[in-house]
Amino acid sequence: MLSQNTIEIVKSTAPLLAETGPKLTAHFYDRMFTHHPELKDIFNLTHQDSGRQREALFNAVYGYAANIDNLEVLLPVVEKIAQKHASFNITAEQYAIVGEHLLGTIDEMFAPGQAVLDAWAEAYGVLAKVFTDREEAIYQASESKTGGWRGLREFELVAKTRESEGITSFELMPTDDQPVAAYQPGQYIGIYLKPAHFEYQEIRQYSLSGAPQQKTYRISVKRESQGRVSAYLHDHLKVGDKVQLAPPSGDFFFRSDARKPVALISAGVGLTPVLSMLESLQETHQAPVHWLHAADNHQHHAFKKHVESLTAASTLMTRHVWYREPQGIEADFEGLIDLTQLEGTIDWQQTDFYFCGPVGFMQFIARQLQEKGVSTSQMHYECFGPHQVL
Repeated sequence: MLSQNTIEIVKSTAPLLAETGPKLTAHFYDRMFTHHPELKDIFNLTHQDSGRQREALFNAVYGYAANIDNLEVLLPVVEKIAQKHASFNITAEQYAIVGEHLLGTIDEMFAPGQAVLDAWAEAYGVLAKVFTDREEAIYQASESKTGGWRGLREFELVAKTRESEGITSFELMPTDDQPVAAYQPGQYIGIYLKPAHFEYQEIRQYSLSGAPQQKTYRISVKRESQGRVSAYLHDHLKVGDKVQLAPPSGDFFFRSDARKPVALISAGVGLTPVLSMLESLQETHQAPVHWLHAADNHQHHAFKKHVESLTAASTLMTRHVWYREPQGIEADFEGLIDLTQLEGTIDWQQTDFYFCGPVGFMQFIARQLQEKGVSTSQMHYECFGPHQVL
């Protein structure tokens, strides 16, 4: 429990943080990596270079300061971050390092005096305990499952399948011949890679793109133009190669009642988590399931025939596809997803919506849903990379 004095001091610093912006977290990361270069084996340096990670951390730090007297509003973000940290196998010792350099950054940038530093130290200690307690619970839950584990486990690539122009699936089986842990459709897996030509270990989270199986996990990865890890997976990882995986994690998963209509909306490789949901719902859901997908064209349309087969097999499932550039191959619609084209097909107020894709796409979908009177409680989404609020 934070003292009232600490709450008042930390909250009073929020305007100063807002004025500084992500310069605060840029200074923090530069400081921390200078003193602890080994942490570059954990942090996604691509997100560092792009500024996305620095912006996400700034939003988290500022949000904590601004809402320190009403932490309930931060709980959804805390869970999202804790799940991601569990996939990185973050430890209490690493939280201590972060705390040291956060306080050092505040001191060096603002010279606020000892009272402010002491208040931030107390506030950070409370927040770190919230995260370490929650992450320890996640570790224990993962370890206690049938087929579960804690930390890292060795897997072998047993199948590699090209799904479209740019997207390839990787099927992974544990080398200990034991079953794999079940997961919630929509969750992701953490993959750890350190080939000889990588300067640092690279960790990525990829959505599990199929319904839970007892023996294998499947991820489907888009080759990114500047993606070191995706290029390695596409060009170098071959059947028989070994990788290390962290247990499934994530707070974006299917959670609707079996009698409630749902819409699964995606663009590009954003279909991976919702495809896991679609496969899982085929025999269990008792209400309409609407599949809405956008792709550049048929060459970039992954799992096309598979989804057609799944939706055709159920009278409760409908499929709607948009191609931005049809190139002579027709989809249901041309251009961007326009929800007004589905008037009379979807009951907007009674349906739960799960969507994933580029942030701009998800913002576009969220705005359309809001215009139709859909409440935020009906919207569930996943951002690839650092979390952003739509």
